[in-house]
Amino acid sequence: MTDDHLPAEHLTPLATRIEELLAGVGYEVRAAIDAIDDAVPGYGGLFDPTTAPEELRHTLEDLLESDLTRPPVVEPTTAAFVLYVDGSSRGNPGPAGAGAVIMDAHESELARLGRPVGSRSGNNTAEYVALHLGLAELLARYEPHTLEVRIDSMTVIRDVWGGNEPTEPGVEPYSEAITAALSSVPDHQYTHLADSDPNPADPLATVGADIAALGPG
Repeated sequence: MTDDHLPAEHLTPLATRIEELLAGVGYEVRAAIDAIDDAVPGYGGLFDPTTAPEELRHTLEDLLESDLTRPPVVEPTTAAFVLYVDGSSRGNPGPAGAGAVIMDAHESELARLGRPVGSRSGNNTAEYVALHLGLAELLARYEPHTLEVRIDSMTVIRDVWGGNEPTEPGVEPYSEAITAALSSVPDHQYTHLADSDPNPADPLATVGADIAALGPG
């Protein structure tokens, strides 16, 4: 599904290239960062301050022209899944990212996903993007029969499971895609996470926000 991924908000050229690389590896954050770090000349890397934007841009262009390989799909133990999602925005609006972690019913990690959302995006938009990202990759890899979505955004919960109209400007395409994705899962429910509850998608959303803050490239 993410081969036709919905557009991000405004990103710098550098962040846009990283988003393209992430899409090529199925939004697997570790695979994308490792590929970039291995390709940067010298001892720099994606977030190393010694890596100049121009150096990173050339590295990304070379990687995007190569044959990007998605990591192998981890086989689940059942057709029941748990999906953690989270969005992060610095400044709200500001650099924003989305994260998602796919687990099986025994809570063994199957995928750790992330992407930048925009350089001046709100937290609610990032939450919608995170849910869309997780659902899209879940359905691209597996055939879930049962799904529990663990999410802390009441705004998204009221829209997706409560039937409310989206109140955040510009999120309608994400909301519609999320509804379509959930319609293909026979049994799905949500669990609202409190702020104090651990969420493994949180650091992935933070990485997405870090990427959204890069520029100019």
